[in-house]
Amino acid sequence: MDMRVVLFLTLFTGMCVADSQVMDTPSCPCVPRNLALGATAVQSSTYGAAEAQRAVDGNRDSNYGHGSCSHTNADRDPWWRVDLGKVYKVTRVSITNRGDCCAGKINGAQIRIGNSLENNGNNNELVETVVSIPAGVTKTFMFQPINGRYVNIFIPGHNEYLHLCEVEVFAEMYTSTYNCFPRNLALGATAVQSSTFGPAEAQRAVDGNRDSNYGHGSCSHTNADRDPWWRVDLGEAYEVTRVSITNRGDCCAWKINGAQICIGNSLRNNGNNNELAATVESIPAGVTKTFQFKPINGRYVNIFIPGHNEYLHLCEVEVFAD
Repeated sequence: MDMRVVLFLTLFTGMCVADSQVMDTPSCPCVPRNLALGATAVQSSTYGAAEAQRAVDGNRDSNYGHGSCSHTNADRDPWWRVDLGKVYKVTRVSITNRGDCCAGKINGAQIRIGNSLENNGNNNELVETVVSIPAGVTKTFMFQPINGRYVNIFIPGHNEYLHLCEVEVFAEMYTSTYNCFPRNLALGATAVQSSTFGPAEAQRAVDGNRDSNYGHGSCSHTNADRDPWWRVDLGEAYEVTRVSITNRGDCCAWKINGAQICIGNSLRNNGNNNELAATVESIPAGVTKTFQFKPINGRYVNIFIPGHNEYLHLCEVEVFAD
């Protein structure tokens, strides 16, 4: 297991502070902020529709065909670059390699960080060279803090395709909150539902991907059950204060209307008898809507449509304990 920068919630300030020598703890409500997420990315060329921005969309899906990987042409010295917007003391970069093909093409790639755009940023300081990354794997490269606004992935000396399924960038942590955000407790947690329509299992709604097109494979979906439900197990009880739901965007947005968010520690009636935190009046197609409420202690978070025979589809559910 890699050593990683970890955050602790301080009792007196409510801020996140860093201890670079300690492993993550499941109960920590904050995580380091991925500075590359949603930042402006460019690359030496674009193969098909696989633009550079795909590698900073927050989705580690490593199957190129699913539309979340960047891809250049077979350029001489291909490169990819993200602009962090300002200078940070960068301490680690994570790269998710393509999983469905050609994992060896990343071998020899250089990670360069700095503030110059000379040679498209590829003359900035070399911090790491990628020996290899197994297919579909996310590998983290750690190093001494490097001041830089631009992070480049660069393959020198070859005519090659450069494909990246996600690039994440993290900086030295401070006691200010700009570098920290609440941890989504549902991400990757165990999810179940009343039934499963086709391959659209409950786990898809906690995969970290807000893609609202059902056909892209990241939305859960029940059959037309009586009182359909979906549940995530957070692993332990938290004081939950908000839940975000991303509704399906390509069809049938109204089917979420009337859904209840229930939170608690009981599995009676599959968890649907737990405390009612909020009721969904509506969520526009493809929109992520956040429901905030007073803290409710609970391990289980349910999305439940009572009194109807209905399909329940969820493209992402995020849970926070602030």
